[in-house]
Parts: sequence; structure tokens; C-alpha cells
Amino acid sequence: MSETPDLLDRQALRRVPGLSTELQDVTEVEYRQVRLERVVLVGVWTAGTLGDAERSLAELARLAETAGSEVCDGLIQRRDRPDTATYIGSGKVTELREVVRSVGADTVICDGELTPGQLRRLEESVKVKVVDRTWLILDIFAQHARSREGRAQVSLAQMQYLLPRLRGWGESLSRQAGGRVAGGQGIGSRGPGETKIETDRRRVRESISRLRREIAAMATARRTMRGARRRSSVPSVVLAGYTNSGKSSLLNRITGSGVLVEDALFATLDPTVRRAETPSGRLFTLADTVGFVRHLPHQLVEAFRSTLEEVSDADLILHVVDGSDEFPEGQIAAVREVLAQIGASEVPELVVINKSDLADAMVVGRLRDREPHSVLVSAATGYGLEELLAAIEVDLPSPTELVELLVPFDRGDLVSRVHEEGRDVDVQYTHEGAQVRAVVGEQLAVELGRAAGEDVGGSPGQAGSE
Repeated sequence: MSETPDLLDRQALRRVPGLSTELQDVTEVEYRQVRLERVVLVGVWTAGTLGDAERSLAELARLAETAGSEVCDGLIQRRDRPDTATYIGSGKVTELREVVRSVGADTVICDGELTPGQLRRLEESVKVKVVDRTWLILDIFAQHARSREGRAQVSLAQMQYLLPRLRGWGESLSRQAGGRVAGGQGIGSRGPGETKIETDRRRVRESISRLRREIAAMATARRTMRGARRRSSVPSVVLAGYTNSGKSSLLNRITGSGVLVEDALFATLDPTVRRAETPSGRLFTLADTVGFVRHLPHQLVEAFRSTLEEVSDADLILHVVDGSDEFPEGQIAAVREVLAQIGASEVPELVVINKSDLADAMVVGRLRDREPHSVLVSAATGYGLEELLAAIEVDLPSPTELVELLVPFDRGDLVSRVHEEGRDVDVQYTHEGAQVRAVVGEQLAVELGRAAGEDVGGSPGQAGSE
């Protein structure tokens, strides 16, 4: 008898308070794109604490709001694993249908990725449209993509998601025959033909192939630009972090640029690269990238891989954390999981605890203990900016090649680069050219040696001939 209350508690649909929102109407969009709809959220709590499950559903509510929907209710069910047929189990589907009917909702959003079978059966049972977390995030990306590359990447991710979920819409859509013969289907219809679903799949596969070719071509151009920055020996720093953690605001504060800033999830999809400098005047590039989120769809990670290479090729990652969040540790774990997926886990990392003006002192103290290599800043007020720039300077790779060369007058561009990129610079002008003594990066050392007609480069600290 003592197990009965626990069993009932485990099986119950648990309402999550405080998720209801009201928004204005937006225009009609593509198939299965989330419009302004009245939605009910449903999550399955399989592991962790109740607080973890409620935080996940609260984040799903923010995602739904960002997509332009009105959240009517949020429900969680405790299960060992999602039901293979309907995600929440056949008995709870009836309860969910009643909740949907009572609040007048027209969409159910599930806090997980549904299989094609789960999606179809749940939709048939609750009698309204069903969307999962993956498609919701893809929808938001589609709304926010601005550049040609960003739109192509989102389209590819959507196509990859839709391909296994295409389904027939009845015999009337079959294109195998038509007319009187062959069972009343017409001349020339006796062959195997092609059904509507087969046609759709073929077209989606063709679209996937075309988008991959386009993205590959754009990725080549991006690698070329990145290679040019590499050759200039300017270190690269990348802002990475959870969505809406304040990366774009921090970029604007450091560089004085005017990148779009919104209090919304995934406001930045297209990477932005700006130049900045440390307190000593050393130049570096600072790139803003797409924000991450828990359970970021793998289709998006694959589609955005060429963009995310900015992170894996960087000299330093500024991992921006929202200090005002009540549980930022979860955000840090989610970001590092994606960094590992794209091969960036070995890149040096500096944790930047942002929004210090809104953060709870207890949370900040907990974070500083957990992440000793961190700085506390506020992109809104400018607090901690000097400390951040000083920390960046310490973490940037330092030039290691000592050169002492006579650079011809017609290569003044190299002398300018020595001033910009080198340290311990001493330039004396003579009748023959500029006598340069400095510590520079290996690539610049090689270019200086070629200009001077000498062989320079190799081991750190090696000096060229005078």
C-alpha cells in the first residue's frame, strides 16, 4: 500500500505553474512552422530532480514565445523513459487531450525529439498539431536567419529533420496511375509509378544535395578569409556561450561595433568578426557566434559546422555565461557538450560571467569557485571590462620569433605589421632601409626574411642574421 501514492505520483501529469504568456498575431509560415498559436507544453521527466525538469520546460516556454506562440499550460510526467508509442503513454494522452480542449490550444509542443511514429500517433490522439523541441528550435533559426549562408544552413537542417517524417496523405495523392484501365487508372499506368510520398522524398533528397553543395562552396570562402587572418598573425578570439547570455552585447562593448542585440533566444545566427586590442595595444579578432542551448539539434550542429569552425580554429574561447540565471552550471555543461562535438574542447577557454549587475552574489560565488579561470563583467554597464581585456592579453598566444633584419623601403607594409603584431619592437631607419629588431609570430618572421633575402623562422627565439 505504501507504494501506491509514489506510483500515482510517478504516473501523474504534473502542471508547471507560471508558463502562460500572451502575444500578438504573426503571419502564416511554412508547413509545420510554429505560428502564433495557443500551445500546451509537455515534458517527460526521466532523470534528475523535479527542478531540472521544470527548468527545461520553462526554457521550452521561452523558445515557444520566441517563435511567436502563446503558452497556455505546461505539464510534466514522471517516467523511466518516454513511451515508445505516444511519448507520454496512452492513458495520459486522454488527459492531455482534455487539457488541450479546456484551454483552447491548437498545438502541443513536446520537450524532446519525437520519432515519426510518436509524432503521428500523438497527433492523431490529441487531435491538434504536435511539434517537438527540435522542430521548434529549427523554426526559430529559420525566422532569425538573415545571410544567404545562414538561410541555407537552416534549410538543410530542416530538410534533414523532415526527410524521415514525411508521410502519405491518403490514396487520393497517389501518382501511380490515372484513367480507366489498370483498375480504372488509365493508359501507361501499369508500371510501378511513383507515389506522392516517394516524390516528396526524392525532392527533399535533391534539395539536401543542392544545399550541401552551396554550403560547401560558402565554407571554402569562409576558410579563405580565416586563412588570411591566420597569415596576418593576428590572434583570433571567439565568443561562445548559451543563447541570450549577452555575447553580442559584449562584442559591442569591447569593439564599439553596432551588432544587433535583442533580448531573445538565437538573435545571432550569422557570425560577426571585429577587430579589438588589448591594453598594451596588441590586436586580435573577436568573433560572435550562434548561441547554444540544451539538446541543440544534431541537424543544426552538422549544418552549421562550417560556421562553428570559427570556434574550433580560435586561439581563445570566451565562454560567456549568464550570471543572472539561477542555474548557470547547466548552461556551462550544455555549451561544453557542443564544443566537444565540434572539436573545440582543446581550445584555451576563459569563462566570462556576464550580467553581474543582475546576478545573485551566491550564484556568482558558486561559479567563481567552480570556474577559477573566470572574470566577472557586465556588458550593460561596462563593469569588469578592463579586467577582461587584461585576462585576454595573458591568454593570447605570444609571438616567439626574434628577428633582426634590414627591411627594404618598398616593404613598409611589413614594418607596419611588426608594429601592430610584434612586441619589444625597435625600428631604426637607415639609407638602405628599416633596421628591424622585434619578437614576432612565425608567419610574419618568414615574410620578413623573404623581404630581407634571408632565411628566418624555425625554433622559437631563433634570430635572423643581421
